[in-house]
Amino acid sequence: MAKKTDDISVEEKLRALYDLQFIDSRLDEIRNTRGELPIEVEDLETEIQGLNKRVEKFENEIKEQQGEVTSKKELIKQSKTLIEKYKSQQDNVRNDKEFSALEKEIEYQDLEIQLAEKKIKEFKARIEHKKESLNALKEKISELDGHLNYKKNELDNLINETQKEEEFLVKKSEEFAKKIDKRLLASYQRIRNGSSNGLAVVGIERGAPKGSYFTIPPQKQVEIAQRKKIVIDEHSGKILVDDDLVSEENAKMQEIIKF
Repeated sequence: MAKKTDDISVEEKLRALYDLQFIDSRLDEIRNTRGELPIEVEDLETEIQGLNKRVEKFENEIKEQQGEVTSKKELIKQSKTLIEKYKSQQDNVRNDKEFSALEKEIEYQDLEIQLAEKKIKEFKARIEHKKESLNALKEKISELDGHLNYKKNELDNLINETQKEEEFLVKKSEEFAKKIDKRLLASYQRIRNGSSNGLAVVGIERGAPKGSYFTIPPQKQVEIAQRKKIVIDEHSGKILVDDDLVSEENAKMQEIIKF
């Protein structure tokens, strides 16, 4: 029957913590081999998504402008029809007043045609400008898509190389975490998250915590070796374990994670 986390000794807690650190450090190594690739892939996907939204915006604006051109062409057509109608009516007027009234209507429709033709030119110029911008955007997206596919393949290959080991280690990390009481596990995770190298549990090298130049007093080194209390390094804030425990657990963990 498995011991409850409250029932295990300090030494067992230290071993469980070190084992968890060993597994998590190996996971860090695997994930670090991917470098900045995951971030690069995510950034490229975000950039492409933003550019595609701009493409959609330009395409909608072009459709609107084309709709305006069609509308103005229809207006010109209607104006020409009216001009023909008014000219025909001029042949049957009874006096100069009626003729002049029709002449004004013809002039008005001529102005409508001129204004519509001017607007059509403006709309077409805008359409051409937007099409140029749209083509440039599509070229940029195509270029980024190629770059993204290359980066994704590179990332997928790296993931595939270590996927089985990573899945195994994640499972083991969860198993070892269950052996540690919640408060101690929370402290471990807090220290680990605050560490630049992800280390929360370290051994002692030449009288100092691994990676530190601050020497540990002899009395404290004795306390660490006795494994009767959790000792925190006052400078780095890391949990300290003795060399013998490190050697023993390293040998054991190397066997567990053999691939």
